[in-house]
Amino acid sequence: MTSGRHAGNGAGEIRTEDLKLKKTMALRIGLLALAVFVAPGTAMCAGGGAGANAGASGGEAAKEPAKTDSTVAAQVGSDKITMDDLDKELHKTNAQAFQAFYDARRAALDQMIAERLMNEEAEARKTTAEALTKEIVDGAGGVEDSEVEAFYNQNKGQMGGRTLDQLREQIRAYLVQLKGQQAVNAFLDELKAKKKVKILLEPPRAEVAIRDKDPSHGPEKAPVQIVEFSDFQCPFCARAIGTIKQVQQTYGDKVRLVFRDFPLSIHQNAQSAAEAANCANEQGKFWEYHDKLFANQHALGGDQLKQYAKDLGMDSAKFDACFDSSKYDADVQQDMSEGSDLGVSGTPAFFINGRFVSGAQPFEVFKNIIDEELERKGAAK
Repeated sequence: MTSGRHAGNGAGEIRTEDLKLKKTMALRIGLLALAVFVAPGTAMCAGGGAGANAGASGGEAAKEPAKTDSTVAAQVGSDKITMDDLDKELHKTNAQAFQAFYDARRAALDQMIAERLMNEEAEARKTTAEALTKEIVDGAGGVEDSEVEAFYNQNKGQMGGRTLDQLREQIRAYLVQLKGQQAVNAFLDELKAKKKVKILLEPPRAEVAIRDKDPSHGPEKAPVQIVEFSDFQCPFCARAIGTIKQVQQTYGDKVRLVFRDFPLSIHQNAQSAAEAANCANEQGKFWEYHDKLFANQHALGGDQLKQYAKDLGMDSAKFDACFDSSKYDADVQQDMSEGSDLGVSGTPAFFINGRFVSGAQPFEVFKNIIDEELERKGAAK
């Protein structure tokens, strides 16, 4: 394994210009590339969902203003186009590409930090980084049959019809690898705390408006604001619910979840379901109705939407009048337009203090970002 721990200044600072592609370690340290047991494809619903590109409305911003770059990228007559102007336009037209560029730099940075930490610790123990990593991985323990079966049952719908016996050894190998990687990550976290590692690379952030009428869970002034753009007929949005609940249980009042509509045109009943949910919000029943719709994604016709309101004890006459008049059609269209302006093209899409997360990602993805944001704001758990 190559060592770069003495590069740079005596304080061990890693500069932006140091972030170059490197040969990976024999036992790679960093984020684990998850083994693929689920069907191929991204964990999101995609399709033409946005309406006209209206400007974003006013409201509380989900984040403080980002740092700007006044470097001039081009000059048109007397007008100047700065790097900040360029970044904002790129983020609007292709948020995922903008995020991918940051993710690549961050992955390289994380690997460089991990290599330096492991090299220094190995030197202190008079061993090699490879041997130290192997010791940590070997100490993570094996995987019980019950763990294999539990994993299979939790992900059965994504196994492509394959049986437990067909996948048992693949799942076991994956879980062994995952345990080993978790052990390495935990060890690295201890080293980072000991060495007081600070990440100074700023992630891209979007300005996401939060309006008073937007349904939300959690304190208005919570240090972490999560804005979700979702579609009631999208199966990946339903899958993300469990992860979001885990986030809420883990972080409590430190997190606020805000719901915005982004019904895709490929889903026949998504628009009407979004309007119905807004009618439920009028009666203070949004989240109960939200859960009801996601639990019945294949039954979202008009009569069914009205019945769910009745089942939840709402004023049926008031709800029906609201729904039949398409009272919230314009509001839903506004959500879609603002989402499109932010670069949303599929669902679910999340903005965590303005940081874009696309698709139904695992809890660890949310945890890593939330922990960074809490530390950044001095409100770490």
